[in-house]
Amino acid sequence: MIHFVGAGPGAVDLITVRGQKLLEAADQIIYAGSLVNPALLENAKEGCRCLDSAGMTLEEVIAAMAEGEGKGWLTVRLHTGDPSVYGAIREQMDILSKMGIAYDVVPGVSSFSAAAATLKAEYTLPGISQSVIITRMEGRTPVPEHQKIADYAAHQATMVIFLSASLLDGLQRELLRGGYAPDTPAAIVYKASWPEEKKFSCTVATLSETAQREGISKTALIVVGRVLGREYERSLLYHPAFSHGCRKAQPQTQTYGDHREGTEK
Repeated sequence: MIHFVGAGPGAVDLITVRGQKLLEAADQIIYAGSLVNPALLENAKEGCRCLDSAGMTLEEVIAAMAEGEGKGWLTVRLHTGDPSVYGAIREQMDILSKMGIAYDVVPGVSSFSAAAATLKAEYTLPGISQSVIITRMEGRTPVPEHQKIADYAAHQATMVIFLSASLLDGLQRELLRGGYAPDTPAAIVYKASWPEEKKFSCTVATLSETAQREGISKTALIVVGRVLGREYERSLLYHPAFSHGCRKAQPQTQTYGDHREGTEK
């Protein structure tokens, strides 16, 4: 059996309980060594074969899986974060299906969630943004038409940008070209949840400058949007004057501001 397991964003205690149990039971672990915290391999049992896929091709990864299957091994394919986000797992699963090899997927905590925790941010705020766009800058690997940074920037939603820390000059230009104001809040989160985690607040206009000053060129997420600012509206979910299926509206006994300076509701 092949288990695709999300390793989480980096901190060893942010892997799921299910994922950790599979690591402990695995006869073979194939892990993305350039991104996965190697401390996670300390959960492996004695005699477990551990292969770093950073220097392997897809064909070599599949061959190792097939070899393990032939020996009756439990194989864990360990991906960083959550496997569904830039995990390149679809191509592996399709080949395994054609080979008749059973597999499943264990979700993990994505680094975009860890980045929000680091920034103490909420990606969706009433009146500011109700959508989160997860994307990356176009580099050597192209992106489809109408899915470029400037296309998404036009929505003014929260953006979490992967795989782009080395492309910040171009990213900054595309964000501005797409419609973000130069003073739109932004942040760079380096190795979210790792012991060496760093975070840097800036604006869209100072993204590249900030990264250069701090020496950040890889393993960082870029977060852009007014959710990183101070203004937002109060959620109706817990508002005393708002009814829903679990609570009837109550007479309003206290009025809270909507978190815009000088504004009361």
